[in-house]
Amino acid sequence: LRLSASFSLLYPPSLSPSVSHLRPRRLRALVVAASASPSARSLRLLEWGKVCRAVASFAGTAHGREATEKQLWGVESVSYERSRKLLRETEAAVRLLGSSGGALDFSGLDTVVESAINCVSGGSVIKGQEAMAVVSLMLFVESLQVTIRAAMKQDEDSHNLLLPLTETILDAVVSKLLVKSIQDVIDDDGSVKDTASPELRRYRDQVQALESRLCQLMDKLIRNADNEASLSEVSIVNGRCCIKITGDKSSSFDGLLLSSGSDAGSMIEPIIAVPLNDELQGARALVVRAELEALSKLTDKILLELDNIQILMQETVTLDKVTARARYSIAYDGTLPDLYLPNIEHGIVNAAKDEPASTTSSAQLTKRPWKLFIPNAYHPLLLQQHQENLRRTKKDVASATAEIRRRRIYGQDIAEEDQLASELDFMKIRVSELERNHPIPVDFMIAEETTVLVITGPNTGGKTISLKTVGLASLMAKIGLYILASEPVKIPWFDAVYADIGDEQSLTQSLSTFSGHLKQIGAIRAQSTSQSLVLLDEVGAGTNPLEGAALGMSLLGSFAEAGSFLTLATTHHGELKTLKYSNDSFENACVEFDEENLKPTFRILWGIPGRSNAINIAERLGLPLDIIESSRHLLGTAGAEINALIMDMEKFKQEYHEQLQQAQHYLMQSKELHNDLEVAQKSIVDHGIAQRKRKSRVVSEYAVMARSIIHKKFQQYRESAVAQRVLEEEKAAEKAKSEGAKGPEPASTSAPKKTQNTNSSMVTEANDENGGIPEVGDLVYVPKLKNQATVVKIDSSKNEVQVQAGMMKLKLKLKDVKVQKQRTSR
Repeated sequence: LRLSASFSLLYPPSLSPSVSHLRPRRLRALVVAASASPSARSLRLLEWGKVCRAVASFAGTAHGREATEKQLWGVESVSYERSRKLLRETEAAVRLLGSSGGALDFSGLDTVVESAINCVSGGSVIKGQEAMAVVSLMLFVESLQVTIRAAMKQDEDSHNLLLPLTETILDAVVSKLLVKSIQDVIDDDGSVKDTASPELRRYRDQVQALESRLCQLMDKLIRNADNEASLSEVSIVNGRCCIKITGDKSSSFDGLLLSSGSDAGSMIEPIIAVPLNDELQGARALVVRAELEALSKLTDKILLELDNIQILMQETVTLDKVTARARYSIAYDGTLPDLYLPNIEHGIVNAAKDEPASTTSSAQLTKRPWKLFIPNAYHPLLLQQHQENLRRTKKDVASATAEIRRRRIYGQDIAEEDQLASELDFMKIRVSELERNHPIPVDFMIAEETTVLVITGPNTGGKTISLKTVGLASLMAKIGLYILASEPVKIPWFDAVYADIGDEQSLTQSLSTFSGHLKQIGAIRAQSTSQSLVLLDEVGAGTNPLEGAALGMSLLGSFAEAGSFLTLATTHHGELKTLKYSNDSFENACVEFDEENLKPTFRILWGIPGRSNAINIAERLGLPLDIIESSRHLLGTAGAEINALIMDMEKFKQEYHEQLQQAQHYLMQSKELHNDLEVAQKSIVDHGIAQRKRKSRVVSEYAVMARSIIHKKFQQYRESAVAQRVLEEEKAAEKAKSEGAKGPEPASTSAPKKTQNTNSSMVTEANDENGGIPEVGDLVYVPKLKNQATVVKIDSSKNEVQVQAGMMKLKLKLKDVKVQKQRTSR
């Protein structure tokens, strides 16, 4: 009765639905929602479950997906130390994924391995595919250990970051002996190998021989059949080889009728084939028994390593759970947040001493300490939906393009091709629109002294989405996920996130929208602590504007005095904007509205209260001027002045942002020029050093060449001097010889001269025959080579000469060369 009464109050009689038409599932959901705690209801309002499912979808194993979703749903009970550990794990997994190059693929590891573990632990014989799944798990862990060790060797930071996450899996022992034993018995497709045992090979050879004999026999029976009115073919019935006969006449051989039918024909096992079929059945049974024995022995070996296999599986699922968070963070270009613990007792926050690094955001250029700083923050579900739509549309474009190409190749219907081309053009336009209409990010920059932020602005301007974005970002940072925003991100750790967003009617408790909001806010007020985040949407809405505004001011004031660490509220009540000017804990912000195009820009203007745009919009839409003027008169001059002041503030804020962006652009250009100058200076210095080195090298090369030339000239001079001395000695010997011919000399004096001039006479005689004594540089003829050569060196002591013929140098006796042309200096 109370439920019917509530419906009669909420709906007109003509629209009031029948209670009997309410779905039981919907009623149960309402009962559960009404009885749920404020924090659990807040998670539902923020659509945290969708985020959990999105993150879990990046896990490769079924257990990993289940564990990831379960862990994310436990965000309420996570401590600050646990949150920091989860963030470090995610950071380590991101680093590991970056260095592994796709080696962390957990897909398909858990299902079959779990079946193998249950089979072995339950006393059953393992199957071939289950055994190969165990091998895959061990080989994956072994490969993973190699990948992790390689990543840890990159630098000390990587080692310290990865060690806590991967220490257990690095210590895991992979039994290579078990892997080899399984691979020796089981093939890649899960079948037992012939080499598993000698008996198995013998029985399989026997089966193959019997099957061959049966095939030959059946083929012979079919060919010998003389009944042309019937058709025969070989068939297998329950593992026995038979002949299927279709037709009216009977078979030409004796056999056992196994089955018959007018349409299907008759299955006949020839009498002559019965012994072979029986023998084949027995051989196959022996094969099955041999395979079972091989698998049984393998099961015993796996049983000895069962505990180790379970540990490997558990650690793999744990790592899969962490990498799912990392893959999600990478997929949506997340940023590692600087998570800090608020310290309210001393009136300060226990944050990092270093302020956020400089980025393109305007507020970052100031030196103010921030309580919450999230530049260019995206709502994760909106970003996910946009990327999925874009990916789906691009896939449709690729499919349509492939279909058109296929039709052109095979020359199919041109009319359908034109229709597909038209649809393809539409899909390409859709892709362009999706790429152009990217979700708009929101900047959140809340000062340290701010406790309550009041956001005002028009409907559909993005106020509610902004609240949800902050709430989800806080939950994501708490559970170890990257925040979908630009760097750097600074966010406090909240013990709970409470939200009152949307329509909170309760049919089971006869609560209207306003009552539902009050009940939820009351529960939040009672349970929130000094480390809580409270999100209130449309404070004071759903009742008389004056009473709603007064109630909203009191509620926000109570949260500021003794409530949460941070409260964000949206409202349409202008009175709530004035709280900032009486309490330093309050701050104003508004969603921007484009009056030219009459639509919101979904940007938040910080430090500026929202103003009413209804009269200006009505004027632009062409409402009569008398109505416009009357409305402004009823609004009063004070309201008009406030709106004008707010408009000036918005204008100054926009000009400030434009000038700031321009200054940032110039600053970026100056940094680029400075970097270019440094690069140019380094290039000039390097070029100078290279030039000096090159000059030094060239001088050294020329010095070596000069020394070589001088040495060569000196050698030639020495050889020339020796040759000249030899020539003079020969002349002296000739002269002495001629003087000796004129008259006999005493024997005592002639004997020494003969001894002294023996070599000279020999040289003289040899060269008289060959045209004289050559000198260095003379052209001589070498009879042995039948070619000319140039004299390079003369060694008179050995009666030798060194000549060069082309690239070849030779040492010859003086008698082996003939002088053809001597130098003119002679």
